[in-house]
Amino acid sequence: MSAVAGLVAPGFEPVAEAFARAFDGHERMGAALAVHVEGRPVIDLHGGVRDVRTGEPWGPDTLSVVFSCSKGLMALLAARLVQQGRLDYDAPVADYWPEFAQAGKEGVLVRHILGHRSGLSAPARDLSTDDILDWQTVMSALAEQAPLWHPGYAYAYHAITQGWLIGEVVRRITGRSAGDAFAELIADPVGAEAWIGLPAAHAGRVAHLTVGPTLQALVAQQAAARRPGVVDWPERAMTLGGALPHALVTDDGGFNDPRLHAAQIPAAGGIASARGLAAIWSAAVVDAGTGRLVDDATLEKGLRVQSDGHPFFSAPPPWPRWAMGFQLDSEARRYLSAASFGHDGAGGQVAFADPVHRVGFAFITNVMEADDPRATSIIDALRAVLA
Repeated sequence: MSAVAGLVAPGFEPVAEAFARAFDGHERMGAALAVHVEGRPVIDLHGGVRDVRTGEPWGPDTLSVVFSCSKGLMALLAARLVQQGRLDYDAPVADYWPEFAQAGKEGVLVRHILGHRSGLSAPARDLSTDDILDWQTVMSALAEQAPLWHPGYAYAYHAITQGWLIGEVVRRITGRSAGDAFAELIADPVGAEAWIGLPAAHAGRVAHLTVGPTLQALVAQQAAARRPGVVDWPERAMTLGGALPHALVTDDGGFNDPRLHAAQIPAAGGIASARGLAAIWSAAVVDAGTGRLVDDATLEKGLRVQSDGHPFFSAPPPWPRWAMGFQLDSEARRYLSAASFGHDGAGGQVAFADPVHRVGFAFITNVMEADDPRATSIIDALRAVLA
């Protein structure tokens, strides 16, 4: 087992041991784990390598790209605006963003974009890396596009587009960028190191990402199955037609590109520490002195199931479940209890809240794998301790 360092409260040693075992077979890996119970940290651990190119260790203040854990953060931001009476899940998107009412999208509701039902899971035209660095270029492309299916009829995972869609609604409501609104309403109130659009002052703290063998194998399998002239819409949802590599990272490209770290890509480009994510999710269910981020009445609305079962584009089970942007407990992503809510992220990242055990949880890593058991094993150990 790898040597790890940090805080372990008495009784939580089995969780720390599960974290250490996650390094087995991953010599190039760095990772961090943070768990809050009743608003206080009981686990704050880190270990391994921050940057395999230099051998620099992962330290207590290392940050990492958290991929689709960012969607959970945007779901919390949307819920905060609902709580303030500034956003209505059942309102048409065009009520906030009039230019969106084009090409058959007049009836798209806010809950459709949060629940992956808007029909805009992927861009119809190819986007470049330069395109996705420019907010207005992306907004124009999405506003002009016709849905890929009748909005509300079915769901398909909006891997990257969801964040831009809800981010523009946030911008229209608040007059601030999605990243600035997130800082004001979510991260700053709990003192969490988490950003949508990383400030330049923190650029040197970000872990370097590598693609592990299971993700390499999955990307190769997908490439072999690709058929010339046939659009693979779920794949396009990830690559945006060329803006991102199939594994989401290369040695110095994709989400290893500092330009993407600084840009606001709210569905996938969030950057955070594990302790920052755990503090945010803890504050979603516990007042630890800084106030709850979201009250129970708002959570009841935000956790109503929007999408589950078979997606619009065929995919094998198990299938996930989503509420208003929140990923819910399912066979595809098993959390601490049936009441847990949060979001996982590409490569093995997981962050969530559990109102039953009053937990905020975050596991982040820089070695990206597919069908990854690392966080699940840690969650299983935590469940056993809390039981």
